[in-house]
Amino acid sequence: MSRHDSTRLAVSTALNIVLDGAFAALAVVLSFWMANPGQPWPAPEVLPLGGALAIWLIGIPFGLSRLHWRFISFKDLAIIAAAAVVAAVMMILLMIGAGLSLPSPAFPVILAMVLLVLLTGPKLLYRLIRQKSAPFDTAQTALLAGSGDQAELFLAANAKAIPAYRVMGLMALSAKHVGRRVHGLDVIGAADNAAPALARLKQKPDLLIITAENLAGQTLASLLHAAEQHDIRVLRAPSLTKLAPADQKVELRPIAIEDLLNRQQVRLDREGLEKLVAGKRVMVTGAGGSIGGELARQLAGFAPAELFLLDSSEFAVWQIDVEIAELVPALSRRIIVADVRDAVRVQAIMRACRPELVFHAAALKHVPIVEANRLEGLRTNALGTQIVANAAAASGARLMVLISTDKAVNPSSVMGGSKRLAEMYCQALDVEARRQHGTMRCVTVRFGNVLGSTGSVVPLFRRQLAHGGPLTVTHPDMERYFMTVREAVGLILEASKVGIGDEAIPDGGIFVLDMGEPVKIIDLARQMIRLAGLQPDKDIAIRYTGLRPGEKLFEELFHGGEHPVPTTHDGLLMACPRLVDMKIVASAFEGLQQAAVSADEQAAMAILRRLVPEFSSPAGLAVSRTPG
Repeated sequence: MSRHDSTRLAVSTALNIVLDGAFAALAVVLSFWMANPGQPWPAPEVLPLGGALAIWLIGIPFGLSRLHWRFISFKDLAIIAAAAVVAAVMMILLMIGAGLSLPSPAFPVILAMVLLVLLTGPKLLYRLIRQKSAPFDTAQTALLAGSGDQAELFLAANAKAIPAYRVMGLMALSAKHVGRRVHGLDVIGAADNAAPALARLKQKPDLLIITAENLAGQTLASLLHAAEQHDIRVLRAPSLTKLAPADQKVELRPIAIEDLLNRQQVRLDREGLEKLVAGKRVMVTGAGGSIGGELARQLAGFAPAELFLLDSSEFAVWQIDVEIAELVPALSRRIIVADVRDAVRVQAIMRACRPELVFHAAALKHVPIVEANRLEGLRTNALGTQIVANAAAASGARLMVLISTDKAVNPSSVMGGSKRLAEMYCQALDVEARRQHGTMRCVTVRFGNVLGSTGSVVPLFRRQLAHGGPLTVTHPDMERYFMTVREAVGLILEASKVGIGDEAIPDGGIFVLDMGEPVKIIDLARQMIRLAGLQPDKDIAIRYTGLRPGEKLFEELFHGGEHPVPTTHDGLLMACPRLVDMKIVASAFEGLQQAAVSADEQAAMAILRRLVPEFSSPAGLAVSRTPG
C-alpha cells in the first residue's frame, strides 16, 4: 500500500470513529427524551460520553471504523444492528453500575433502535446520493447475466465516483426470476432465451457482462448468438473473489473458447483412482508438455509416494515442477532431464527410480514438422515408446499408459504413422503380459485435439488476434475433434484404472475417448473472433493457406474395419484394431532402429508402410512456412 493510500485509510478510519461517537452520544440524548419527555435526566454531561465510549469499544471487534459508506451492504447493516444492540446493553450496564435509574422500562429498546437509525441512516443516505450524482456520460451501458448475488458483487465493484458501466438490467440464469427486480434492476429475460428479451429493448446496451462463473456450454452459446444478432459485445467479469478494489476499474475479459465446448462433465471414480495411484512411484514422460503437465497435476492430487517428471526440455519440466510444488508442497518430486530415444539413459533412470506406474506422453506431435523430419519422428514416437516400455517392464513397473492420437487412424502423416507403430508395440506387449500373468500391463488411450495445447490451433488464433489478424485456416472444410486438456487427462486416468483392473478387455483393445462431434476449424476461428468482441471478415480477416504436408481434412477415431465398442464407463469407448505378433513387431522395430542409426529414411519408411499398410503420406518433405 502506498503512503497516499495509507493516509487516506487513516483519515477515513478516524472520521468514522468521530462520527460514530457523535451519533452514539446523540442517540443517548434522544433516547432519554423519547423515554421520558420533558423530564430532567441525571448526569447530562457524562451519559452522552458514555454512549460514545460504548460504541467505540464495541466498534473494534465489529469493525465499524473500517466500513466504506459508499459501498454499505445488507451484511454491513446486520453488523451495525448487532453492534447497536450490544452497545445499548453495555450502556444500560454502565448506568446500573453507576447507580443511575433508567428513565423507563422501554429505554433499552429505544436506545438500541435510535442507535441503529443514527448509525445506518447517514451511511445509506450517502450511498444513495453518490449513486444518484454519479456521472454516466462516459460509462458504457450494460446488461448483467448471472444471479442476484453475483450482480450485487459486480455492482459494488462498479460503484465508483465515475462508474465504468451503467447497468440497465439483468439476465437471470432461470426463467422463474424474469419480471422481478433485483437490487433496483429489472430482470428482463433468461440467459437460455435471451433473443426475445434483447429484441424488446428500445435502447440496446453496449455490453452484455457475464457475472456467472459457471455459465457455459449451450446456454452461453445461445446467449452469444442472441447478442451477436443485436451487435452487442459479450464479455466476462473477473472471478467474484478477484473483483477490482474500489479505486480500480473492473477489468472484463473475453469469453474463453473452452467455455463453449458443450460437453457434460464425466464423473470420475476418484476412489478407484486414489487406490491406483496413492503410495505408488509414478513417472510421467513428456511432463513439460500440455498433456504431460496436466497428467502431473492430476496425479499429484492422488498422493503418490513419489512423482518423477521426465522431459527433454529443462525449462518446460521446471515450470510444471514449480506449479506442483505450489499445489502439493509435501509431495516428493524429482525432475529428470532425458531423451526417450536414449536407451541407455532411460534404462538407467528406470533402474534408479523403479516407477510402478508410467504415463508415456513424450512425443513429437506437430504434423508438418515431423513430416519434414521423418526419422526423428519415427525415433521419438515409435522407438522412444519401445525404449520406455521395455525399460519400465525391466524395472518392475505394473502399468504403462501410452498417450496416442486420432492421427494414428488411417494415417496420412509420419506423425500419425509413427504413433500407430507405438500403438502396435504396446498392443503386442500387453497381449504377452496377459499370457504371462504378473508382468507389466500396457494401456493405450487414443483421442483427438485438446484445446489450448502446445502447438494447437487455439493458441495460434489467440496470438494472431492479439496482432490484429489475419487468422489463418488451411481449408474451409477442415474438421477436428476437440476436448479440454483437463477432461482428456481425467479420462486417461480413468482408462488406466479400468485397463489394469479385472474387467474383460479384448486382446489389443485400445481405449478411445468419446470426443463428441467434430468442429470445423473455420467455425472455431469465427467464434474466437466474436468472443474477442470483433466481427469476422470486418474487423479481423480470415485467410486460407492450403493443406500442409501430412494433413487430412477429417480425423478419425476408428479404422474402417473397427467398430466402437461401448464400455461401462462414461466417456470411454474401446477400439479393437488388428493385432501383430510381438516377434514381427520386434523384428520390424529392430530394422527401424538400424535405419535410424544409418540415417536411411527410405528403409525406415518402407518398414512403416509394411507394418501400417493403411498409411499414405505425400512424398514432399517441405514444411509450409504459413501457419494454419
